[in-house]
Amino acid sequence: MFEQILREQLYGAYKNRGMIYYHIFQELRKEVGDEKAADVMKRGIYKRGLEIGKKYKEFAPADLEGVKNAFLAGSADQGKMFQPEVLRCDGEGLDIHMRNCPLKEAYEEAGLSDEEIATMCQIAAAVDYGTFEGAGFRFFAETWKPGEAGCCRLHIRPGK
Repeated sequence: MFEQILREQLYGAYKNRGMIYYHIFQELRKEVGDEKAADVMKRGIYKRGLEIGKKYKEFAPADLEGVKNAFLAGSADQGKMFQPEVLRCDGEGLDIHMRNCPLKEAYEEAGLSDEEIATMCQIAAAVDYGTFEGAGFRFFAETWKPGEAGCCRLHIRPGK
């Protein structure tokens, strides 16, 4: 029972984070427009990713198996929250499909349009860019688009 309460609080905290992003974006866009608002948010969220990425530096520039294991081991609720699916892990790249995302769920529950959800996913993905680039890897994300199943696809490549 206690574990279930903690799980609900954990998922709620992630959804809360998503809604905080959304409300900040709404206020910023009124002041500076959509593009500038998204840019400002991405820069701030990226910086948080840089802080997170410190724990993966030991695997850079090319230990993709090591970063995969460390990243998945730290995945919330033992992986149940994001339901990561490793699509590829070899010497050339690590690709992970997040089949679930509580931020995206929060946006859906709040009634955001598909286009708004896609924008918010792009903004939120800045944390992943900061995390993996800050650790010393090359990185790009395919964020969720309307009509796609699951959520983001993370692509980690050996660094320089």
